[in-house]
Amino acid sequence: MKTLFSRKLTYPYLSRYDSRAGNPAERFELLMRLDKYLKVSRLIKRRTVANEACDNTRVTVNGKPAKASYDVKVGDHISIAFGARTVTVEVLAVAEAVRKDDASAMYREI
Repeated sequence: MKTLFSRKLTYPYLSRYDSRAGNPAERFELLMRLDKYLKVSRLIKRRTVANEACDNTRVTVNGKPAKASYDVKVGDHISIAFGARTVTVEVLAVAEAVRKDDASAMYREI
């Protein structure tokens, strides 16, 4: 977007979108923070609890401990340690808002 008073060409800021993909159809893949994904998909009830779980290294993504700010993508494998039980899921979809009935369609348990 070119402004009237400057000769600089500025581009709009696309937050949470990945523009590094080569295929134009894949260029704007929706990304979401890990703590928000865990809350939206209802794997963890509250976002603050999800944030604390990430800080305490109870959440791993693709086998590596992940921070709450990690950008979740389709195809990622997320493991959550709930005491003695570990839940591993594969991300099938990323959406900003999902109804309670459709939340389980965002992931598949492995």
